[in-house]
Amino acid sequence: MTRAVVVGAGIGGLALAIRLQSAGIATQLIEARDRPGGRAYMFEQDGFTFDAGPTVITDPACLEELWALSGDRLARDVELLPVSPFYRLNWPDGTRFDYGNDKAELRRQIEALDPSDVDGYARFLAYSAAVHEEGYVRLGAVPFLDFRSMLKAAPSLIRRRAWRSVYTTVASYVRNERLREALSFHTLLVGGNPMTTSSIYALIHKLEQDGGVWYARGGTNRLVAGMAALFERLGGTLRLGDPVSRIETEGDRATAVVTRSGFRAGADIVASNADIMHSYRDLLAHPRGASEARRLARKQWSPSLFVLHLGVRGRFPDIPHHMILFGPRYRGLLDDIYRNGRLAEDFSLYLHHPSATDPSVAPEGHSSFYALAPVPHLGAAPVDWDVEGPRLAARIVAALERRLIPDLGQRIVTQIAYAPPDFESDLAAHLGSAFSLTPSLLQSAYFRAHNRDARIANLYFTGAGTHPGAGIPGVVASAKATAGLILSDAGLAQAPGAFRRV
Repeated sequence: MTRAVVVGAGIGGLALAIRLQSAGIATQLIEARDRPGGRAYMFEQDGFTFDAGPTVITDPACLEELWALSGDRLARDVELLPVSPFYRLNWPDGTRFDYGNDKAELRRQIEALDPSDVDGYARFLAYSAAVHEEGYVRLGAVPFLDFRSMLKAAPSLIRRRAWRSVYTTVASYVRNERLREALSFHTLLVGGNPMTTSSIYALIHKLEQDGGVWYARGGTNRLVAGMAALFERLGGTLRLGDPVSRIETEGDRATAVVTRSGFRAGADIVASNADIMHSYRDLLAHPRGASEARRLARKQWSPSLFVLHLGVRGRFPDIPHHMILFGPRYRGLLDDIYRNGRLAEDFSLYLHHPSATDPSVAPEGHSSFYALAPVPHLGAAPVDWDVEGPRLAARIVAALERRLIPDLGQRIVTQIAYAPPDFESDLAAHLGSAFSLTPSLLQSAYFRAHNRDARIANLYFTGAGTHPGAGIPGVVASAKATAGLILSDAGLAQAPGAFRRV
C-alpha cells in the first residue's frame, strides 16, 4: 500500500490527510503541538475557551466535501452556527455599518452613507461574482506548476484587471470613503494589504454573500477536532507532540520523516503543511532546501498580529460576534504595517465575541473576547515585544473602554496576549508572519510556492504559503489541489463516497 506522511496538522494538513486517506493511501499526520490545529489552536484558561487563530468560517461547502468523500456528513462532528451580521463596522466618529447578506438592510445602510453608491455596490458585487468564478471556482484548486499554466489564466486575469488593488477596484464603484473601507478590509483577514492586494481577492464578498459566515460551536478548534476525528475514523494515524526535525531524501526523492524524539516514518509520499520557509530551510535534508529558502527570503511576507484574549465578567448582548473597529487612519496605518515597518500608536482592531453566539465558551455570566491588531512582522520592525506587548495590550483595553465597554478593565478576570515572537516560536512562522507570503499578484498562483516541488517529485506542500493562499477556504482548496497532484502522480482517482470506514 502507498504510504504518505503529512507534516503539520493545521487545517490544510488535516484536509490533505483526509483526502489521501479517503483515497486509500495509508496516511500518517505528524504534529509538533499537543493538539491539532496549527494556527487554529485553542487556549483554555480559567473556564474560558479562546480560539488562537482563524474565527471566520466561509464556504462551508468546501468542508462538507471532505466528509462526503467517504459518504459521511460534516454535521456528525461539527455544528456550524450562522453569524449575523457578518461584521459590525465601527469608526471613531460613531459611524456604524452592519455588513451581512440581508439585501434590503444593506441597501438602507448604503443609502444612509451615500444614495449614489447603491448602484455602485450592485456593480461591485457583480464584479466580485465574476472574479469568484474565475479565481476560486475555476482556478482555486488547480495547481500552477509551470509558467504555461499562468499564461492560460492570463486572459481572465487581464479581463478582470487583476493588476489593480482591491481598494482601487472598490473605489471605482463607490465614492463614500467609509464604504470603500468596509468593502476592502477583507484582504487583511488573509494577510493582504487592501491597497496592493490583487483585485481577484474581491471574490471574498461573493463567498460570504452566497455561503454566509459561520462559527463552529465551541470554537474553530472544534472544526479541527472534527476533522481529526474523521481522519482517524478513516484509519489515518495522528501523532501529536513530536516536532518533525527533518525530511530525509535519497537522490531526488523524499524517503522518510524524522521527529525530534527519534521516531522515523518511511514514506512514498511526503507533504508539508508546516510554514513554507521552515519546511525548506529547516526540515528538508537536500540542497534544494537551502536554495529554495534563499528564493523565499527575497519574497514579501505578510504582517504579524498582536492578539489579546480577554475573559470578562458580564454579558454584552449589544456587541455582535464580529466587529471591525477602524482607527483614525486607514491608508496611513496600512503603510506603517506593510511598508514602513513601524508599530504605530494608533491601530484598527478585529474584535471577536464568540460568547455572543455560543455562551459555552465562557463561564456563566461571563464573556469571551479576542482583540486582534495587525502589526509589522519581526523582519520589518525592531520591536522589543516584552516591553511593547504589555503597552499595546493596555492601549487596546483603553480603546475598547472608550468605544464599547467603559469599565472593561475592572471586568477582566483573565487574559492571554499573543505577539509576533509567539508566532515564530510556536508555529515556526518565518519572521513571525501570521499568514505566510503576502497575496500580491506577483506572489499568487504560479508565483506562489508550488503544491509540488519542482525537483523532488514526491515532495508536496499545502497550506497558506501555497496556491491559493491563506484563510480556511484557501488552505482547504490548497489541500484539494495538492491531493489532486498526488493522486494523479500515483495513478489513483478520488470520487465522493469511494471509501468508507466509519
